[in-house]
Amino acid sequence: MAASSAPSSASAGERPATWQVVLAFGIIYLVWGSTFLAIRVGVREVPPFLLAGMRFLVAGVVLYGWMRLRGAAAPTRREWLSAALLSVLIFVGDYGLVFWAEQRVTSGLTAVMLATIPVFMTLSEIFILRTQRLTARLALALLVGIGGVAVLVSHTVSFGEAPINTAGAIALIVAAMSWSVASALTRKLPLPASKPVSSGAQMLSGGILLTLTSFSLGEFRGFHPQAVSRGAWAALAYLIVAGSIIAFTAYVWLLHHESPTKVGTYAYVNPVVAVTLGYFLGHESIGPRTLAGTLLVLVSVIVITTTPAKKPAQTWVEESPQGAEV
Repeated sequence: MAASSAPSSASAGERPATWQVVLAFGIIYLVWGSTFLAIRVGVREVPPFLLAGMRFLVAGVVLYGWMRLRGAAAPTRREWLSAALLSVLIFVGDYGLVFWAEQRVTSGLTAVMLATIPVFMTLSEIFILRTQRLTARLALALLVGIGGVAVLVSHTVSFGEAPINTAGAIALIVAAMSWSVASALTRKLPLPASKPVSSGAQMLSGGILLTLTSFSLGEFRGFHPQAVSRGAWAALAYLIVAGSIIAFTAYVWLLHHESPTKVGTYAYVNPVVAVTLGYFLGHESIGPRTLAGTLLVLVSVIVITTTPAKKPAQTWVEESPQGAEV
């Protein structure tokens, strides 16, 4: 649910330093893992789409404005249209639903449900990028992941714990699918060559769309900013600076140097961080259902992300779909 244009043929062969890749992965692993708790804190006092809108509107203005002041070129009309399309998928379809769901689902379980993202990213690689084939191994991993989600939402197999709120679970699955499709489309759509400009344009568009969605849902009615606690505002500030400006840009950068499936490995580190922080700082319970569902989902994701890519049968095209420019 992040984007920028595909790398040019001149830069595609250049590999960044190892420490840069490790740092970028560390950021999306740890920072995004902690943002689930920050969201949970924020939506207790601020309507979800409004909170998400404020997060990305401010982050987008700061990042995009900063890059423009430094002399970066503004996106073209086509690039703005691409950013707007991705913003619908990334910010309204993913983040908006995640914020909404965290009113009903704990931060740790939200992260576990979103660990299904690599599953959908692999499907995107199969049907959109066409850099992967559906094999028996991938099909089995998908079934295991679905089984993990089923354990978390089942009303029959309780393991002594209440199931995840059904509406919240559905929203999170839709959010994961929306993010995955957007990640695949980043390789197909024309976007600014500058990754910070691309991130800023998408966040700015997303913030506007989320705010409009919040207004249309009536979230502005009855909302009083002066009644919001310092803790909730601090959570919003963390989401803006660390979760959006820093981590989102790192994610966009990684998508240009690593495969979507490999970048998607953050999805099985984030739950560990989120569940741990939720337990120690958010006083969220961890029971047999949570552990069983989490284990199944993470096993599924690990198998999927370690499965070698299978090139499509057509070999007459030398350039892979990921490298194709639109």
